Amino acid sequence: MHEFSIVNALLDLCEKNAIANNATKITKVEIKIGKLSGVEPCLLQTAFDTFKEETICDGAELVVHVQDLVVYCNICNAEYTLVKNEFECPTCKGTDMSVIDGEEMMLMRLEMDGN
Repeated sequence: MHEFSIVNALLDLCEKNAIANNATKITKVEIKIGKLSGVEPCLLQTAFDTFKEETICDGAELVVHVQDLVVYCNICNAEYTLVKNEFECPTCKGTDMSVIDGEEMMLMRLEMDGN
């Protein structure tokens, strides 16, 4: 389960941001997970809840936004959100597409306390 190593990296990033902002506690961690990222949101939540104890994120809420796959058709120059992982343009049926969003995991926002 690679979600555990992802959470460890996320907690390190949270700590670095807290130090840079003179915060003593993080109360909320907001992330975006693309459907094509290979990360399972429920497993990530479990790993976060397990590893956040005794860190700067102890007691923090994890908010996960799941990002649909957004692609650009290089043939008809249109942007689409794909419901299924079928890389075919719904307009021209072409397969020459570029992924715009939905492949990555990103830290979007942190809420911190300074006391």
